Amino acid sequence: MAGHSQFKNIMHRKGAQDVKRAKMFNKLAREISVAAKSGLPDPAANPRLRAAIIAARTQNMPKDRIDRAIKSGSPGGDDANYEEVRYEGYGPGGIALIVEALTDNRNRTAAEVRSAFTKHGGSLGETGSVAFMFSRIGLIVYPAKAAGAEAMFEAALEAGAENVDSTDDVHEITTSMEDMSAVRDALEEKFGPAESAALTWKPVNTVAPDEDTAASLLKLIDVLDDNDDVQTVSGNFDIPNELLERLTA
Repeated sequence: MAGHSQFKNIMHRKGAQDVKRAKMFNKLAREISVAAKSGLPDPAANPRLRAAIIAARTQNMPKDRIDRAIKSGSPGGDDANYEEVRYEGYGPGGIALIVEALTDNRNRTAAEVRSAFTKHGGSLGETGSVAFMFSRIGLIVYPAKAAGAEAMFEAALEAGAENVDSTDDVHEITTSMEDMSAVRDALEEKFGPAESAALTWKPVNTVAPDEDTAASLLKLIDVLDDNDDVQTVSGNFDIPNELLERLTA
């Protein structure tokens, strides 16, 4: 699972910062709207929508805001048409990055993402230029209190998961892209809703950047995260916790 913990590492770092809630809610609402538009507006019959709502609730997004987002993506909702786009490139030190976005203006988003890479020592590449360095997997996260490590391990593997990594804080269950929905549903029936459940990019191998490179990389990730259109940023880096804490203190 080399590099896998880096996703949670960055998520915790972002959670500890003074993130503007309005911006975060806008991104969550956009994903809910797109999920509702891509299938039925009923979360029970739309796995992507159910996952988006769970993610929003985890961030304490108000129920009325969630309901408005579902309505906007339902038939007769607003006319906003968001496209899913993916950008790939190299950050400082040759770190491979994949940026996923939901945008109503591809030209604007591409220009902003390209500018962010250029200003922070990176370069944007063509689609497919770094994706081969990653595996597309399902990642389901439960708080540690949801179950004991052994119980979670047995239930997840019985449901078809590939691996379970349990720590004092969380259980991280990884699945194939195809099996994620079935595993999530089986675990939800046994342990309740997951803290999060989504497809993500797992690096095949990771790179440990030096302090200067890591500092520049984190600045680039912050700029990308601050973009309203950007939903996720994944990379093949592994920054030691002590260095990460020093750089984000």
